Amino acid sequence: MRADRLLSIMLMLQNGGKKNTRYLAEQLEVSERTIIRDMESLSAAGIPVYAERGQAGGWMLEESYRTNLTGMTREELISLLISSHSPLIGDLEIGKQFDAAYQKLLASSPRSIRQDAEMIREKIHIDGAGWHSFNQSHPYLTVIQEALWENRKLRIHYMKGDERVERIVHPLGLVAKRNTWYLAADTQEGLRTYRVSRIADALVLEDTFIRPEGFDLGRYWEESVASFKRNLPSYTARVEMTKSLIKRFERERYVKILHQEPLAQEGWIEADLELETLESASAFLLSCGAEIKVLAPQELRDHVSSAAKAICRLYE
Repeated sequence: MRADRLLSIMLMLQNGGKKNTRYLAEQLEVSERTIIRDMESLSAAGIPVYAERGQAGGWMLEESYRTNLTGMTREELISLLISSHSPLIGDLEIGKQFDAAYQKLLASSPRSIRQDAEMIREKIHIDGAGWHSFNQSHPYLTVIQEALWENRKLRIHYMKGDERVERIVHPLGLVAKRNTWYLAADTQEGLRTYRVSRIADALVLEDTFIRPEGFDLGRYWEESVASFKRNLPSYTARVEMTKSLIKRFERERYVKILHQEPLAQEGWIEADLELETLESASAFLLSCGAEIKVLAPQELRDHVSSAAKAICRLYE
């Protein structure tokens, strides 16, 4: 609907500052001509939007203008309720602030939206905890945040395997992947990523630093993940296995079926697998029991056979 689009444009300009026509068109999935017409409509309605010319130009709202409209829908409200149960909010120690912000937003919403919120609370409950307890504490996450907000240097002691190393870093951003936190930082050796749970000590220093110009946390993380995946060890094996294992393999992070073909024996296939290392491949294939048989390479056959015989000896 056009009214929803106009409201979205106002909120994007109010919350995010200057935006060019192409960006607005891409976000709202309309043409650039439509955005220009929408701007003309907003201006005609008395909304103080104006265009800034030049290469770095774009559409802007007068700084003094603020709209009290939220335009909240039921679906948007559900997304807020679900995100409030994220353990990441607890890690950052902003649970109370999130609740306060949610209540303020709700108070400024129409009565129908508030009624929807009550109905959603009655019918949807989110349990953010997993079935298994993972003791992954982040005692220094608050310290890292302090250095991050103030552009202060940070001295950390980091567990690199069994070795404890000291680093002076310039914290540039925090990234949460599932329930695991990572610190992106600038160092003497260049940009580095540290797993926060492996930081054994952290101290905010008095010295400040200048953030690298043009650094984009999202882009840096995507490039780091791509590089990590490219450098993962790879170990291929040819196996015979039951078809029932295919679904299990789809849930495994480091096991991939490269090729498969049916066998004469009903319910069995022959497949090429990509795993990580000889040791991890052997351990994984052993966990599949009698539903899989290694055909090649010979070193993997020997490794699995030797481990299986050792297990048998334990029960003799």
